[in-house]
Amino acid sequence: MAMYKDGSYLSPSTCDVFEEEQLPGAEAPFTGLYACLGCNQEIALNEGDRVPPQNHHYHHASQGAIRWKLIVYADHRAKAALSSALPAANF
Repeated sequence: MAMYKDGSYLSPSTCDVFEEEQLPGAEAPFTGLYACLGCNQEIALNEGDRVPPQNHHYHHASQGAIRWKLIVYADHRAKAALSSALPAANF
């Protein structure tokens, strides 16, 4: 499970991108932390990086197929400009 010390760097979101599953070898749509849905292993990926291949780590049959989900979006924009620059439909 991802951890943090200072909650002021994180904000909740209801954006649908956090529900999308990424298959092994797919291109990461966003920079951030991704969790395996079968075993909860976490990895950091940059936008455009390839999600690790199927043989990246082992799953027992009970854990199902390896697939990844964005759990923390890493916003690379300057924070001073964020309050007025965020579109309503964004994260």
